[in-house]
Amino acid sequence: MSSSSADAHSGSDVAPPGGTETQGEAETPTQRWVLGPAPRDPMLAVPRYVPEGVSGVDLSCYCLMLADDALVLSQRLAEVAYRAPELEEHVALAEIGLDLLRQARTLLGRAGELDEDGRDEDRLAHFRVADQFRNVRLVEIDCGPGAGGDFSAGIARFLLFAVWRVELFRRLADTRDPVLSALAANWLPRSIEHRDHAAQWVIRLGDATEVSRQHILAGLSRVWPLAGELFAPHPVEMRLTEVACAVDPSALLEESLSFLDQVMSVARLESLDVRELDYAVPPGGRDGVHTEALQFLLAEMQYIARSEAASGW
Repeated sequence: MSSSSADAHSGSDVAPPGGTETQGEAETPTQRWVLGPAPRDPMLAVPRYVPEGVSGVDLSCYCLMLADDALVLSQRLAEVAYRAPELEEHVALAEIGLDLLRQARTLLGRAGELDEDGRDEDRLAHFRVADQFRNVRLVEIDCGPGAGGDFSAGIARFLLFAVWRVELFRRLADTRDPVLSALAANWLPRSIEHRDHAAQWVIRLGDATEVSRQHILAGLSRVWPLAGELFAPHPVEMRLTEVACAVDPSALLEESLSFLDQVMSVARLESLDVRELDYAVPPGGRDGVHTEALQFLLAEMQYIARSEAASGW
């Protein structure tokens, strides 16, 4: 490195943690620890209008559905990461969980913009009770036994969700709502990576030893009964589909099953017939009807925000 390059990269020009780089100004002890602005979110540049002829109430509810799916599953993936057999997988699942959390923030923000009570993303995440959440029950169940649940069941659940999410984003990218369209387009490539990561683990477990095979079969059997809810149309989804601002989930079924068929075949799990998927009969999670597991998850996730609500974080 040349002398000039070395000077350009010297420690004296490095910005303080979380701060911005200054030229020729002495840094005070206080300034060193002042956090600077967060990196700019590209979604902030997306127009926020509500398309003509679209109900803001319905659109807010739909955003909550997709946001709550991601928010709750991000919490469950953190538990699965705790049970991962390799350190590398701890990191991978933690990063996937963060991706889902980022999606949830964008969607909660959009829901909050349209919310009649004026709640922001934090109030929507931390100050709703279980029956006000609109996630499918698949993402909330405890894949136990034990704290953190069973790794194989957690991976099986994530595969089912990720396959559905990819097909959803493919179609949502072409809808009229500017925020949903931009979010789907931005996250589709990464969501494909999520799906393939889960598929590789299912194949790895199914095609390794008889013990691992039985583990993944048990995991799939644990989560399979709740998978149909992903594809069961809700009235809000259908009204928004009619005005090209949502996706009919039943239209995602064939492509999702086709992908799952391929995975099960490669994993030598042909004994599981993906065509036997049961449709959930409403009311379900989209209507606020949840399993007991969600109450425990929310009690832990919301504890700090609720107990220190007056602190004004």
